Amino acid sequence: MSWKNSVAALLCAALFTAAFVTGEESHHYLNGIGLLIVLSGTLGASLLSFPLSSLSIACRVAWNCYRVTPFTADQIVEALIDISLRSRHSGFLSLEKIEGKTDMSFLKSALGMLVDGYEEKEIREVLVTEMYFFQRRRQQHERVFRHMARLAPAFGVAGSVIGLIGMLTGLGDTAIILQTIPLALTSTLYGIVLCNFFLTPVAECVQFKTQQEMLLQKLIIEGVSAIKQERNSHKLERKLNSFLTPAARPGNQRTLEQIRQKYRGLALRSEPTGP
Repeated sequence: MSWKNSVAALLCAALFTAAFVTGEESHHYLNGIGLLIVLSGTLGASLLSFPLSSLSIACRVAWNCYRVTPFTADQIVEALIDISLRSRHSGFLSLEKIEGKTDMSFLKSALGMLVDGYEEKEIREVLVTEMYFFQRRRQQHERVFRHMARLAPAFGVAGSVIGLIGMLTGLGDTAIILQTIPLALTSTLYGIVLCNFFLTPVAECVQFKTQQEMLLQKLIIEGVSAIKQERNSHKLERKLNSFLTPAARPGNQRTLEQIRQKYRGLALRSEPTGP
């Protein structure tokens, strides 16, 4: 998540909270019993639905989705063009240096297969399989948060029912009624807020980042397959640019021309200078 998103989200959360705490009767919105019912019920039902390890991994994935800034498509295109020109200039074994430096595991796996001499069909098959199971794992993590988002409002209603039962048992006693009304109302509020302000946005973030990463993985598969076929770098550029938005293509073309100039310079320096 970018710092702009973080600042905007915190500002909206502050405004949302201020709508409750600025009134004279703001203490009525604070109900520890109702919050405990919603949180414990949601967590307990989730533990009955998924192994603890799955919940832990899902939380780590969600944290990384907000914390880690993914690569952009134009960065991947630039890297693939650089890899293409390097392989044409120095051979596939020269890609070992790039393999050790890249931070993207999917690209590192693809480069490793190029270096090890896999055929293009084998490379595509392995990478497509890896992408498929990556998607399935992410869908499972997303499902955890969507399931919890469905549970939270239900336990909010359960807390409200508990409060209403307490209120009915205290009919005729004003003190008991005043004590149980906040529990009856705030439990539903807590469940709705937990669902729509926390759990559902987390699930949507995981889904969005998954789609982003799958686009990059598809880009890498097409690029590495073309590199293995030793396709002309200009054709590779045209193919990979189709993954970019029209606004990003002109700037990317300027960058790619700089990469070409770098390898042209290396080629000239490697030529014999004569007797």
